[in-house]
Amino acid sequence: MESRELIKLAFKALISNKLRSFLTTLGIIIGVFAIIMLVSLGSGLQRYITDQIASFGSNLIFVIPGRVGGARTPGGVVVNKLLFSDATSLQIKLKSAASVAPVISQSSTSKYKNKTDKGMSVLGTTSNYTKTVQNAVIEKGIFFSSSQEQSGAKVAIVGATVVNNLFSDQNPIGKHFFIGNNIYTVIGVMKKRGSVFGFDQDNTAVIPIAAARRQFGINQVNAIYISANEARLVPFVKDQAKKVLLRRLTEDDFTLQTAESSLETVNNITNILSLALGGIAAISLLVGGIGVANIMLVSVTERTREIGLRKALGARRIDILKQFLLEAIILSLSGGLIGIALGIGGSMLVSKFFVSSVTPWSAFLAFSFSLLIGVVFGMAPALRASKLNPIEALRYE
Repeated sequence: MESRELIKLAFKALISNKLRSFLTTLGIIIGVFAIIMLVSLGSGLQRYITDQIASFGSNLIFVIPGRVGGARTPGGVVVNKLLFSDATSLQIKLKSAASVAPVISQSSTSKYKNKTDKGMSVLGTTSNYTKTVQNAVIEKGIFFSSSQEQSGAKVAIVGATVVNNLFSDQNPIGKHFFIGNNIYTVIGVMKKRGSVFGFDQDNTAVIPIAAARRQFGINQVNAIYISANEARLVPFVKDQAKKVLLRRLTEDDFTLQTAESSLETVNNITNILSLALGGIAAISLLVGGIGVANIMLVSVTERTREIGLRKALGARRIDILKQFLLEAIILSLSGGLIGIALGIGGSMLVSKFFVSSVTPWSAFLAFSFSLLIGVVFGMAPALRASKLNPIEALRYE
């Protein structure tokens, strides 16, 4: 029997039971939709984090407390042993090769007249901050000077969210506002930077590190940023920084991470996340495949007499097998194509509110899975139909 005729018979059989065919494909649709959506979320998250880390600058090296995967306290908390003196030692040693900026971070309430922002982040740092972090760009006003830094002047550079929350449409430059119980003068506004890991970088006030130390009574730094003067110097700077820190600390007390190593770590995590999410979604696709096999077995039972009649009229076993296998494949591919369309549409909709990115390989993977499901789960019913004895099939009631 010609392939065209077999395809026509397969479509005719499926159309004659529209509702059952739709319900059968529903499991495939949901499975494919889930695969594309979840993988898209994982890929979107990976791209977003990669862009955010890259925005800090390829020459940047982070010094953070504790060793990644290393020693911790019994409660699982990293002990912070980084001191301001460590940043000073690094600056002296790396003066000709890099810029160094220690950073302390605290959450505080800010107030201007009758407006209050309870969730503002306060960064205490040095005048080198804009030299180390590439996306720390002043849009209006100026950054504080080294003399203001050393004297602990109560001046602040604020982010776009702070401007919106406290000053509305007013120009904030020169305005006096409260950070906690202390009054600071706005001397600059940072260019909008967006969010990283849910943290709004624009709801921030940057103040001289001496002022922050006095106000919050802090002896440790949360991180030290080191920016090599040239990309080729990054390995050298990292090696020298490690030697300086090991004079006072152990390898378990700190971690040196470059932007490149951070990206590699993030990519490894998000790749595993995407595979895990895709695997979870594939389970629903497997359930859909079982539904296809079940319905096809029911179809074989219902059409036993038809199969017997066709065999009596000369149909070969291979013709019967092809017809039922084609029906299963058509069901799976139809569900796959609908699921892909819904998955891409859903991902585009989600991307308006969250990070999501459809990748061609996820659509190809979903389509391949749906085809495989049709072949694997359609084969058993098709074989059963092809092996029916024509005489017994004609007698079947």
